[in-house]
Amino acid sequence: MAKAAELGKNRTGIDMSPADAERMISGAKEFSSAASADGRTAIAALEREYIAEAEPIGSVPAPGTLRGALKTGAKKATGKNPEVFLNKLGERLAYERTGVRLYESVITKVEAADQMHPAGPVTVDELQQIRDEEMQHFQLLSDVAESLGADPTALTPAANVAAVATMGIPKVLNDPRTTVAQCLDALLTLELVDNAAWELLIQLADNMGLKDASEQFQRALEQEKEHLATVRSWLEEITTQEARRGAQARH
Repeated sequence: MAKAAELGKNRTGIDMSPADAERMISGAKEFSSAASADGRTAIAALEREYIAEAEPIGSVPAPGTLRGALKTGAKKATGKNPEVFLNKLGERLAYERTGVRLYESVITKVEAADQMHPAGPVTVDELQQIRDEEMQHFQLLSDVAESLGADPTALTPAANVAAVATMGIPKVLNDPRTTVAQCLDALLTLELVDNAAWELLIQLADNMGLKDASEQFQRALEQEKEHLATVRSWLEEITTQEARRGAQARH
């Protein structure tokens, strides 16, 4: 396998062809000036029209059981809005389920590591532990959803948006060309979002008066904080090792 970062035949930069670069810059200036203020205003107006007429991205499903409907009705009667909580609960369910699969991908990547494509400080055992905890978090969220009469398999609007927002991460992790370090970069994004989302879910659970769920979510958040710290430390160490190897190779 090739090294993660080395000098090569990268021709994507503008400096590779000064003559073409000058023409490209000239053309960009020409078309920029051609795009008048009136034209930009018309485009913005059309975009606003589409936004105003667009349908919502899905909906929170109604409880599928009488028990769930009664619980939802009781929350509404006390001035709560259970749809908001169930929406974000569905988001975390989808996120944790996907997280299990993503860590499986990184485990495979580390198992395939070699001298040219090193895993650095990352170990399969630690990755498996994080994967297993992600699965436990998914099961916790599923249990809470079912206890409220909600369907844990439903794709809520927040889950849909989160899936689209993070769709690049699986592509990075499953690309055979990416290194362990590059995968850690993607995992860091995943864990940063995950930590923030758990914090919000805890706040919503507190607002709903779901004390037991909030306490369980808090324990899950503590584990997620450990995941974040671990991935960050791995990335720092493996990047430092790469820099050292590059310096040693030049000498």
